[in-house]
Formats: sequence, structure tokens, C-alpha cells
Amino acid sequence: MLKVENLSFEYDNGYRVLDSINFEVAKGEICGLFGPNGCGKTTLFKCCLKFLKSSSGNIHINGRDIGRESIRSMAKMVSYVPQEHKPPFPYLVKDVVLMGRTPHISGFFGVSKDHKLKAMEAMELIGVSELADEPYSRLSGGQRQMVLIARAVAQETPLLFLDEPTSALDFSNQLKIMNILRQIADNGTTIVACTHDPNHVLWFCDNVVVLGKQRLVSKGRPSEIFCDSILDEIYEDVCRVREVDSTRMVLPRHVCKSDEHMNN
Repeated sequence: MLKVENLSFEYDNGYRVLDSINFEVAKGEICGLFGPNGCGKTTLFKCCLKFLKSSSGNIHINGRDIGRESIRSMAKMVSYVPQEHKPPFPYLVKDVVLMGRTPHISGFFGVSKDHKLKAMEAMELIGVSELADEPYSRLSGGQRQMVLIARAVAQETPLLFLDEPTSALDFSNQLKIMNILRQIADNGTTIVACTHDPNHVLWFCDNVVVLGKQRLVSKGRPSEIFCDSILDEIYEDVCRVREVDSTRMVLPRHVCKSDEHMNN
């Protein structure tokens, strides 16, 4: 579904953010993009979405070179949920979600009942249908994030990019959204999600791409990739991988030390 080959990006001042990045994501998989602040995760997203032009390398979606695709065709292939969004106008929530149908709307026929139905179904799936008639600009940050996820779902693209989709959500809604994303992927949509939560990667992702400064640190199955040595390289010895009730988790190192002390 998504293939990134030898991707590099540097700004006009010569500062290189990404250097020879390679990875693939198969249809129906959730791929976690993981790494410390400033490692280039958002830049990689923007290159994959054609918001930025890479310095070198190739990106293919469904076998198609995105460099040759129009904005409209890209909007039919990939949807995007940004890390944050400041509403320019007080649109109603239902209208914001309906905007996800824009790539599929004909200028002659306009918005059909089917488009409105798709938007409503997306709101119900994400759990924001009760906000349909509320001004988007008055919502909390977490509510806005869920509305944007609903808009991306309504867009009905085979590939979905999410930049820290749970960053503004409470713990309950974090788990709810990650479970919904798992359901969406199981129905055939490919998802690439940037996250700072290693446990979300372990519990919900099929694959992970770990970025360090300018480079690819590792990639593969989270259960195989996430180990103390990799996390030490990224976070300088602040966390450990442990198994709790047969489930692998990443815990702060001081918590692990406290537990070891109690057991001794």
C-alpha cells in the first residue's frame, strides 16, 4: 500500500532532517511511526502527503508515484489528521465532517444524501454524533481531535495518516480511538500513526518504524523491535520493557526499580 524508498529531506539552509529512509506498510496494517521530538516524524508525514517535496527518494501509494498525482487524486488516496487544528470559522461539527467528502463531490450535483449519510456514519463510529450541531470552534481540544478523525473516516481513503491522534484525549478516549482504528484497519484501511506512546505501538500496531536523529533506527514487529537497547538509544535509559499479566509494556525505569526492590 505505502512504499517509501531512500527518502531524504533537507531545508533550504542545508539542515537535513531525514536521510535515506526506507519502509513499507501493507494493506490493512497499522504502522506506528515512533521516535523522540525533532526526529522528523511530522516531516516524513508531510513528504508522504506532498505538503513538502523530498530532496531525494520515492514514495508510492498503491503502486502509484505520488510525485505524478494531482491534489484531487491524492485526496482520494490518502486522508490526514493533523496534530492540532485551529478552526478559522465556527462551522458546525456536521459540516466539518462532511468536508471529508469533498474529493467525491461533483461540482454539478453538489452534496448528496449519500454524502451526508457517510458523514453521519463516521460521526457515529467515532462517537461524536451528539456534537453534530455544535460549533466546532467551541469544542475542547480532545473533541476537535475526534471530529477530525471522523472527517478522515468520512473521506473513505485506502490510506490514513494520523499525527499523534490521541495527544489531546483522556485515557478512556485514547483507548476507544485506538480500538476504532484497529477496527478500521481490520476492514482493509491502511493506517500510519505518529505517536509518542510506546504502549499504543505495542498494543495496537502491526509494525513500527523507529526514527532517531535524521535516520531510521529500526523497523518491524513492535514485539520484536521494542527492547531495552532500542529504547535506551532513543530515550537515554529512562524506560524498560516489562511483561505484566502476559502483556508487554514500556514502563518508566524508576517504576521498574521500585518493583524490583519490593520483590527483593
